Amino acid sequence: MQGGAYDRLFNPSEEHGMLRRTVAEFGRREVDPQAAEYDDKGVLNVALFRKLGELGLLGITVGEADGGAGMDAVAAVIVHHELAKYDPGFTLAYLAHSMLFVNNFYHASNEEQRGRYLPKVLSGEWIGGMGMTEPGAGTDVMGMTTTAVPDGEHYVLNGTKTYITNGCEGHCFLVYAKLRDRLTAFLVDRDCPGFSTSNHIDKLGMRGSTMSELIFEDCRVPKANLVGKEGDGLTHMMRNLEIERITLAAMSVGIADRCVEIMVRFSQERRAFGSPIAEFGQIQRYIGDGYAKTEAAKCLVYNVAAGIGPQIRNRLGSDAAKLFAAPVGKEVADFAMQVMGGAGYCREFPVERLWRDAKLLEIGGGTLEAHQKNLTKDLGRQVR
Repeated sequence: MQGGAYDRLFNPSEEHGMLRRTVAEFGRREVDPQAAEYDDKGVLNVALFRKLGELGLLGITVGEADGGAGMDAVAAVIVHHELAKYDPGFTLAYLAHSMLFVNNFYHASNEEQRGRYLPKVLSGEWIGGMGMTEPGAGTDVMGMTTTAVPDGEHYVLNGTKTYITNGCEGHCFLVYAKLRDRLTAFLVDRDCPGFSTSNHIDKLGMRGSTMSELIFEDCRVPKANLVGKEGDGLTHMMRNLEIERITLAAMSVGIADRCVEIMVRFSQERRAFGSPIAEFGQIQRYIGDGYAKTEAAKCLVYNVAAGIGPQIRNRLGSDAAKLFAAPVGKEVADFAMQVMGGAGYCREFPVERLWRDAKLLEIGGGTLEAHQKNLTKDLGRQVR
């Protein structure tokens, strides 16, 4: 199905269409060929990551006057959708940098901080990340125990963050800590005294990005690195979670899109009992259901993205989109593996990797259960 309102949903402007073509070509030409190698190594392809800076993608939601692309949440969704078709792990590193650090930082920082950080993070010279999850606090953000205490011209941070994407390569992190029992955001650089990271945490999927702990042992952070005001951290966090969740949902759509493409092609080429397996009803069910679920998720994600912005709250939409889309990526990858049989289960083909990658999207950026809780709470408020 093409044309009219359908195309306008996915490419609402000529600029969006051009962005999609650029990222899709980059994905096919440069991201796809390296995906299996870096999945096997379990490390980020830093040189390729910096090419995203050359394309202007690391500041996709940053204003043009500040060196960014000046685009919206739909543009962010396009980039994550197209990149995730080829390497979701690499795309996750991009998300942690461009959404969790850059977007959040940009809308919460002051001019002096932007002058110090934006040139280096938009070029990719510095890789960024965000420190929220702790060994004892994930979805329960108010349960975090990392603390910050004023001390002269510094704040002193103590605690540990875990499962932090880009922890190994990152230079700068937006870190949440409790200051006088109120969540507050800080910019922590790798060279801050008392800051360190653990060894790489090995993981099942998304292996093209790294993960580690961030460790704060009397870590001294300059007062100039306070983001916003003391106690503003929860507001920053909640605002940024919406674009984080819609871009994670877009990654799931990218995985599903690629898997539909793979199983359609495979079913036409693979023959059994003298016929292409595409002629068998069991295979048609996987292809037909996979395509329908992918299109439904795609339409929901793009429709919600059109209503998300720095000053536009849409938790109901972003939670619904990720709750629906995340299982679709995993299910359609499973369909593709079933269509391919033994070939799909082997590392020679990308479906095995996409299948492993898809699971994280049901956990990271809010579990499915967290989305169900949020939706129930927000819908309940509407009927009072």
